[in-house]
Amino acid sequence: MPENKDFSAPLSLLALDTCTEFCSVALQYQGQVFAREADAPREHSQRLLPMVQEVLQEAGIALSQVDVIAYGRGPGSFTGIRICTSMTQGLALGQDLPVVGISTLAAMAQAAIEIKGATQVATAIDARMGEIYYGEYLSVDGLASLVGEEQVCAPEQKLSELGANAQAVSGLDFSAPIAACGTGFDAYPALVTEAMTLVEEAKFPLARHMLPLAEAAVNAGQATDVDQLKPVYLRDTVTWKKLPGRE
Repeated sequence: MPENKDFSAPLSLLALDTCTEFCSVALQYQGQVFAREADAPREHSQRLLPMVQEVLQEAGIALSQVDVIAYGRGPGSFTGIRICTSMTQGLALGQDLPVVGISTLAAMAQAAIEIKGATQVATAIDARMGEIYYGEYLSVDGLASLVGEEQVCAPEQKLSELGANAQAVSGLDFSAPIAACGTGFDAYPALVTEAMTLVEEAKFPLARHMLPLAEAAVNAGQATDVDQLKPVYLRDTVTWKKLPGRE
């Protein structure tokens, strides 16, 4: 961890995400948020750096004035996760900045909490190959808090769990309203139970909703050096190549 970083002052945070179809960047600086977002599934590598430059320019600061870079760590598109982690590596190494990974599922849950005031959130991203990435969250002091573990599973398995025995296997209260977020619910509509309401505004993870989660993570001491950057694929068949010389 760079020794010259003072996390006691208001944090300047740069957040990046390219893990799904959306490419997004957000900068928190002196109480303001500057953001760029685009639905550009095949243009992440071309769009991300210009977006970073735009938010820095709008805020009137240089990358060296950022305290921490938050990156979408996954789960999501394998290629998208690699782009996000590689870009984070390049930016962080150039300025010796610490980094913190934020779950894409948590970012969607955070959006539902911020936009809809949700207290319970079920998130599902279409993982292709007949599977979904799934996570459940509760709002704790306004922040998305994971219940249990994120998982990759067949929708049929989750449908069974969300059936008659949902209360026994889930951390959510299915007698109370549950916000449902993510492309997994579009791909498999049967996943939406009677207790759930789809939140279209939180279908994709966005960098702006990563900011409060990142700030909480930094304050909890979870920021790391860039060589400890850890993407999360959930599928064991995918491996991440670390920086040269840091395997």
